[in-house]
Amino acid sequence: MTESLEPQHERPLVLITGATGYVGGRLLRRLQCFPVALRCMARRPEFLLPRVACGTKVVAGDVLDPDSLKTAMRGVATSYYLVHSMGKSKRFEEDELRGARNFGDVAKQAGVKRIIYLGGIVDETQELSAHLRSRTAVGNALRDSGVETIELRASIIIGSGSASFDMIRTLVDRLPIMLTPRWVSTPSQPIGIEDVLDYLEQAMTAKTEGHQVFEIDGPTVLSYKKLMAEYASQRGLRRLMVPVPVLTPRLSSLWLGLVTPLYARVGRILIDSIKHPTVVQDKTADAVFNIEPMSPKEAIRLALADESKELMESKWTDALSSVGDGSRWDDTVRCSRLVDLRRVHVAASPEQAFQPIAAIGGKSGWYFGNWLWRLRGWLDLLVGGVGLRRGRKHPLDLATGDYLDWWRVNTVEPGRRLVLEAEMKTPGRARLIFEVGPTNGGAWITQTAVFEPVGLLGLAYWYLLYPIHILVFRGMLKGIANRAEAIDVPAVSDAQAQDGDGSSR
Repeated sequence: MTESLEPQHERPLVLITGATGYVGGRLLRRLQCFPVALRCMARRPEFLLPRVACGTKVVAGDVLDPDSLKTAMRGVATSYYLVHSMGKSKRFEEDELRGARNFGDVAKQAGVKRIIYLGGIVDETQELSAHLRSRTAVGNALRDSGVETIELRASIIIGSGSASFDMIRTLVDRLPIMLTPRWVSTPSQPIGIEDVLDYLEQAMTAKTEGHQVFEIDGPTVLSYKKLMAEYASQRGLRRLMVPVPVLTPRLSSLWLGLVTPLYARVGRILIDSIKHPTVVQDKTADAVFNIEPMSPKEAIRLALADESKELMESKWTDALSSVGDGSRWDDTVRCSRLVDLRRVHVAASPEQAFQPIAAIGGKSGWYFGNWLWRLRGWLDLLVGGVGLRRGRKHPLDLATGDYLDWWRVNTVEPGRRLVLEAEMKTPGRARLIFEVGPTNGGAWITQTAVFEPVGLLGLAYWYLLYPIHILVFRGMLKGIANRAEAIDVPAVSDAQAQDGDGSSR
């Protein structure tokens, strides 16, 4: 629910940023059980609203827009800064630093008592990757604001849905023989996601004075290679790892982009960070936090158990920043629009007509030319896009903000309307809109593909592929119509239609 922003003094007000992301999404679920008033800030509140409990408030805000932060910060006692731009453009270092400075300045003005930030373990005597350099700069900027800041620094986070665990899982599951570059042997100190959440939770009330940086860790130092070996052991798989010292981070990232769910640019960022040791040097956290971290073996076991559930709490791909700049398309800017609109009547109820639409993508496919969709997905991967491998979070249910193959659910009105926005690499903005409505004796289904091209390249992209688009869009709508008309509606017997006293329901 959106918030009226009336003053709330009965319970301390806690602000969570980054609640659409992996760690933030799990922290949100945990803190909703606490005796605090929760407020979440998101650039796209409509994406977050379906995920929050009825007592949690959601407000619009962007760390790059200081004015929007003033409303979000009003009355806040403690704020979690979990904003991250790992999948964004080349200027992500500049944007992250500017966002942190804006956030710290407004927090100071609003009287926020404490900022809690999750960064990464670094050895500042080494030349850091852009990712780790940015994580460190953000922590420094938050402290420079003058607001008491607790910075937790972690190494590899192990948990179902984390980028690191996704990489390990997919490599071991798919490759009986692995060519392993040098970075897989770099020492690290991985920590389970549940332990990270414990630290974030306790940081809210930890007895500290002034700014503090805590390195948090699991009990064992080991490498990605040993993590993969442990995963293989728990899965009952035998895997051969062959060292290949000449495989560069860039080539490794492209390889990961083809084999794993990681996009090439995200893989490159991870590898650039992994090649640096991330081992805890300062054990101060042990004296402040009452936490006994689990072993990597136990963290992998829990991650595998969570993976077996139909719906995980959160994944790294939930975050809009996982695919790039989620705000690159501004609805206030009107471009030329190229539209393919089709409508069909079906001998089915509107509810039946919407069922195949709600189940589209993932294992259900796209009802026509799935090999063409897979080919387009592979091409997208080759240029650093998301491809089709994300699938969908749930086989039947959709919520605003969910990922769906290379699409993001922009709007969903059950039984009536679904709007998907493309996150693949295209020279323009692409959307796919499905609408359903009643007619005499059935329902109509409208399918609209909208493309807003950028420059001549965008126009060329649309028109060169238009013959294929005609084939796919026509076949997809026909496939949806056929599925809708094939849905069986159980007949209601006389006995079912009456209550026990014989009256109609």
